[in-house]
Amino acid sequence: MASSETLNINQFPVSNGGPKLEPEAVQFSDDDPLLEASSTSSSTVALQKVTIKAVPECEALVDSKSVPQFTVLIGLKAPPLPPSQRGAPIDLVTVLDVSRSMHGTKLNLLKRAVNFVIDELGPSDRLSIVSFSNQARRIFRLSRMTESGRRDAKLAVDSLSTSSGTNIVDGLKKGSRVLEERRYKNPVTSIMFLSDGNDYYNGGGSYFHLLPPSIYPGNNSGPHENVETIPVHSFAFGSDHDPVTMHAISDASGGTFSFIESYEMVQGAFAGCIGGLLSVMTRGLRLSLRSASKGVVMKSIPSGRYASEIANRGSKALINVGDLYADEEKEFLINLSVAARKTSLLDIVCSYIDVMSEKETVEIESVEIRRVKTVSPSDTKVKLEVDRQRNRLRAAESIAEAQKMAESGDVNGARDLLAKGRTDILGSSSAQAGDDMCVWLEEDMKETERRMGVPNNFKKRAGRTHSRV
Repeated sequence: MASSETLNINQFPVSNGGPKLEPEAVQFSDDDPLLEASSTSSSTVALQKVTIKAVPECEALVDSKSVPQFTVLIGLKAPPLPPSQRGAPIDLVTVLDVSRSMHGTKLNLLKRAVNFVIDELGPSDRLSIVSFSNQARRIFRLSRMTESGRRDAKLAVDSLSTSSGTNIVDGLKKGSRVLEERRYKNPVTSIMFLSDGNDYYNGGGSYFHLLPPSIYPGNNSGPHENVETIPVHSFAFGSDHDPVTMHAISDASGGTFSFIESYEMVQGAFAGCIGGLLSVMTRGLRLSLRSASKGVVMKSIPSGRYASEIANRGSKALINVGDLYADEEKEFLINLSVAARKTSLLDIVCSYIDVMSEKETVEIESVEIRRVKTVSPSDTKVKLEVDRQRNRLRAAESIAEAQKMAESGDVNGARDLLAKGRTDILGSSSAQAGDDMCVWLEEDMKETERRMGVPNNFKKRAGRTHSRV
């Protein structure tokens, strides 16, 4: 393997003072040193904390009765970006499809979008560029985006040309290696991965087992068990990509998925992603939950793409949330069973790294419920925050299940499932109260249902938004 790696050549041209034509390194430990942080950069910024809210589904419960199903909503909101400040420095690798189908306008728009990303990065950020067709090449090492670094990166981008084949696995492996083998580490790490096709070199979509555990944690075992996960932000370009696989890679790694239906939208999609990466405020956020009373048992945590686990017979639980952008909000539902007369429900510990100070921060919250002899209708009314989140989960689950049904050929069944989901949402208490999100969810499901009535169009809808739901 090592001998073949040395044959790969950086394909961008030589220019005065620019990058040299040289063999690709066998080990990617040739990254630029980090820019030393100013001694005043973090000390002058006051530490801002993540806001935590805990909302039981209703105001009160009958004191003498146990409740087999009771929901608590936990909400998080990241602090805003301080004025005249930006987020933590990032290490970014772009993994770019240059297969034959990317020729012409698509490649030119891709180059323009990557050049936009380069212009957004500062001297403390580092960028590497990997391209792939039938095999992958690192055409630009992990370098600081100084004035000369940006110039050299743009030369590398301008040198991109297309050739046959789409070897997605090789591209993602090489992109992850750049970050795994670097000598230095910026606080924020990500891969931006763009492709317009399917990987037919590695099973045509059944290649998850070939991906490194750093970007597909489901492959963690043996010596890789504690490897750090690298978020992969996937961009599906055009209608011929593999939406299910690309979405699954982003979900597994904690990244985002964007479907770029119109070629001209690629720069806007990249802009949204890089804007988020440059405003990361917290890293490695985890929610540790503990039952506050004997008789309070956690039954389930429908946390979607975020890894969660319940232990000790429902008395302890953990949710791995990861990074939060400035002002980003996340909400999770915790489903409990609550014994009679119990008022203390949960103790919540939220821990994360504040990127501005690089200090670990821990916050604590608790959840209580009022118990009364008799309840009024207002006491038992489900709170809108909880009902709204239930609707979001209901819509996401309905769309995901409908897509599976449609892809297996049962388009009519998929549309019926979506129609029922829409009816359920419209009948919910938050919809009846005129909640705007319910209107948006219903319209989103209706649009998905409409697309499923057009042959092959349902594939385009999978994970369409740049989102970390």
